[in-house]
Amino acid sequence: MPLIIICGLPSSGKSTRAKELKEYFEGINKKVHIVSENYIVPKTCHQKNDYFACSQKEKMGRADLKSEALRLLTPTNIVILDAGNYIKGYRYELYCASKETRNNKCTLFCGITKEQAWQFNEKRKVTTQDLTVDVEKLDNSHVAYTREIFDLVCQRFEEPQSNNRWDSPLFVCFPEDKLDFHGINEAVFENKPPKPNQSTQSAPLSATNYMFELDQMTQNIVSQITSARKVGCCGPISINGNLKVEIRSDITVSELNRCRRQYLNFIKQQSGTVMAQLDQAPCLFVQFLNTNCS
Repeated sequence: MPLIIICGLPSSGKSTRAKELKEYFEGINKKVHIVSENYIVPKTCHQKNDYFACSQKEKMGRADLKSEALRLLTPTNIVILDAGNYIKGYRYELYCASKETRNNKCTLFCGITKEQAWQFNEKRKVTTQDLTVDVEKLDNSHVAYTREIFDLVCQRFEEPQSNNRWDSPLFVCFPEDKLDFHGINEAVFENKPPKPNQSTQSAPLSATNYMFELDQMTQNIVSQITSARKVGCCGPISINGNLKVEIRSDITVSELNRCRRQYLNFIKQQSGTVMAQLDQAPCLFVQFLNTNCS
């Protein structure tokens, strides 16, 4: 099923359009998931403006958004990615991921002038929120950007182009326009999904390659944990969007790497169906850390 990527300047109406699309597709009996920046950012325990002021925090947030969107992308689901998505390289990654899974995608660009977007932003009255409440219910859509952060995000924005295959098919909608529901529905349901090519296909793993891939995966998770600690992440750490690492806050990098080596040695001693478990490995490794590093 399709992936709908929404992009636009801050306060350009992205979340409003995401809700309109959800209502439309649910009205024609489609199952819809919205993966929104408004919920991912508070889950990192960061204020909205602090998050956009730090490129490292943003990078981790984008990884969480992508992981969650791809996790929900199934033959029966429509996934709407509600975020700035202002980096063309990131949109290209999403295009390749949807192509690999043989799913259609389209891009919805919420067109607006910078001045009008700032006027919409000024209608929001708060610039911080209470992050101590239930993290699953946190939503920062009512939080305003400061002028400095607003200008910074606008400066970073790389506008989508219809002649770029990763942005096509591209729909542009200004605040006063009505969404082209028929065109979007036709683009994501009536077109044939793109065929995966060599760049989006993974070669079968041999036993040696399996351990190499497992080593790289566990290194990546340890790196995400240490990066989160460095930027002051409190509480559980989100890994790949759907996994939670709950370990001691004072754990050192050397302790994490020792646990990682123990996990790899344990896997080497296993036999039978190990090769079939690579997709389960991140979950198993996180469980291993939560058990041995809490």
